[in-house]
Amino acid sequence: MSLLARFLVIAALVLPFDAAAQGREPLSATEEEEGPAVLVADRVFITPERVLVAEGHVEAFQGDIRLRARKITFDRTEGKLTIEGPIRIDQGGTMVVLADFAELDKGLQNGLLTGARMVLDQQLQLAALQMARVNGRYTQLYKTAVTSCHVCGDGRPPLWQIRARTITHDQEERQLYFQGAQFRILDVPVMYFPGMRLPDPTLERATGFLIPSVRSTSNLGTGVKIPYFFRLGDHADLTLAPYISSATRTLEYRYRQAFRKGRIEFEGAHTRDDLISGETRGYIFGSARFDLPRDYKLEFSLQLASDNSYLVDYGLPDLDRLRSELSISRYRLDTAFRTRLINFESLRDADDESLLPTIVVDASFERRFFPKVIGGEVRTSFLLHTHRRPSNIDILGRDIRRATADVSWQRFWLMDNGLRTDFEIGVAADLFQVRQDSTSESRFNRITPRSAIKFSYPMVMSTGRVTHYLEPVVQIGWTNVHGLNPPNDESTFVEFDQGNLLALSRFPAPDRRESGTTVAYGLNWAAYGAKGWQANATIGQVQRRDANPDFTRTSGLSSTTSDVLVAGQIRFADKLSLTARTLLDDTFSLSKAEVRGDWTSSRAQLAGTYLWLGPDPAEGRAQALSEIWLNGGYQIATGWTASASLRYDISDQRASRAGLGFVYRNECVTVDLGLNRRYTSSTSIEPSTDIGFTISLSGFSVDAEPNKYRRSCS
Repeated sequence: MSLLARFLVIAALVLPFDAAAQGREPLSATEEEEGPAVLVADRVFITPERVLVAEGHVEAFQGDIRLRARKITFDRTEGKLTIEGPIRIDQGGTMVVLADFAELDKGLQNGLLTGARMVLDQQLQLAALQMARVNGRYTQLYKTAVTSCHVCGDGRPPLWQIRARTITHDQEERQLYFQGAQFRILDVPVMYFPGMRLPDPTLERATGFLIPSVRSTSNLGTGVKIPYFFRLGDHADLTLAPYISSATRTLEYRYRQAFRKGRIEFEGAHTRDDLISGETRGYIFGSARFDLPRDYKLEFSLQLASDNSYLVDYGLPDLDRLRSELSISRYRLDTAFRTRLINFESLRDADDESLLPTIVVDASFERRFFPKVIGGEVRTSFLLHTHRRPSNIDILGRDIRRATADVSWQRFWLMDNGLRTDFEIGVAADLFQVRQDSTSESRFNRITPRSAIKFSYPMVMSTGRVTHYLEPVVQIGWTNVHGLNPPNDESTFVEFDQGNLLALSRFPAPDRRESGTTVAYGLNWAAYGAKGWQANATIGQVQRRDANPDFTRTSGLSSTTSDVLVAGQIRFADKLSLTARTLLDDTFSLSKAEVRGDWTSSRAQLAGTYLWLGPDPAEGRAQALSEIWLNGGYQIATGWTASASLRYDISDQRASRAGLGFVYRNECVTVDLGLNRRYTSSTSIEPSTDIGFTISLSGFSVDAEPNKYRRSCS
């Protein structure tokens, strides 16, 4: 037989297989571009009856389809293909079929396989006495056992399985249809389903039930949440999750939609419960982002709650203030523009909403120029701001508007000896309008020229194993405020840190500006190890001629000599990270201190934060505040993980929150148990205990964790 004739026969055998496996019509000219079909065997011959026979280590493949068998017989006259096993058909790793014997038509559109087993996405395996191929799209399995658990060959049952009279796999829709199904745990029947539908693991989005969960709280009792997912096309979906207990009837929802140039997402809940009888409760959170013409961005966020305690009662993010915002922005190399409308809603029982600035409008524009005549960089900016309180009460209901225009010129010089000199000169003009405050003027005009010169001497030294970086810095700054300050509404809290050590005004907003001559000095140090560790530290202080009474005591800036700022960080690759910052006064007493750290090993993770704030009535603290937060996890054994969390108020010597959790995860099941206790209370929030329990079966969803523990048969 000639080589050309043999190739044509082999192509007739193998090419139809690709069309059948994909659940499509026979191959088109475009599909043929996947490459020629190839048949490899120990022995290939054609009988006098024109029957093609390939036997001994037979492999046929084209594209991502691969067939292995002991013997293949193809009768072109009858259009029948007979395959003797063991048979293995692999389609790109997403579907594998194993069988003892198969008899199919020449297009592999219809046929029968015995002793068959099908594996989907290397997760879900379906073992059947008999498997039928129908119309190249449907695979029907009879007397089938389905599981994603590791199946041992010694006859021991898997952890869970579904046994069904028949299962139909729709390869085009990627769905599994069960008839006469039993759900079994260790081969013990637990539930019976006359009929049900589940997605195969290759389907990312399909309408149907999601993993249910059980939640028990001291306030709401024990309830069950059963989410249902609606696929509203390729770019939108809706999830409804009824949550029912003895004390609540809640419907949770989430809607998502993607657009060509944006996306939106909303989530919320509608509740009737016994905690607040006769009232409808709920919340809604939303976000959106869209790309507009000419590089503009439209962003939107929404946070609303029916009452102060709803989020806490239902285990949602524990916020003390809700923020809704609408903004338009554009950022380019030389320009920056942003305008936003913000609405705040306080969830603190002690706050009077009408006396808080709940409506805020901000707009800013900044542009940079690089003049060749004088060199350096020129920056111009314009800011608009307004905030309004709902109350009409004099003084307490004060509203403020401000406008700021700023222009500055900056340039630096690098000397031959390595000394760097930075110079800045600029002026800012502020206009304020004050309403509903009889103790204040209604208008304020202010001009603030400024200049600064900074000297720094960066130095680098390398020993081969460690590279050191050292930079002493000294800055002399001058500002002169011409005009009166409006009431202080925005700069009541000031943080002194590495970011504003060399700033000419350390207030967070332009309603306050520093005035006079200041000298700031500091030292930056960093080290980088060849093995991946790194460390850095900053120490600095500010001297000024006159003290500024607008700085609070614990800000570290209230006197002519500021507190000493000490900050540093050390990191050992991805294993350990420690960050600390503190302010030391002239007696080396702390006014503020913060330490953050996290540590990770092969079996454990630990993260924590310690915070200490000294007493300061100007910042609303009559006594010192000291708290610690801890979060950690530990792998107890293979597949078992424990976690714990604690928030402890050291100053009051009591815990405010504590939590404990256990997770068991293997290749076919995930069990999640969590216990959380909240100890704090207020007029609207009671201490509560929350217990959550979830069991999820793997194999019917897209696998997101490829490194799951797989049990052994030993």
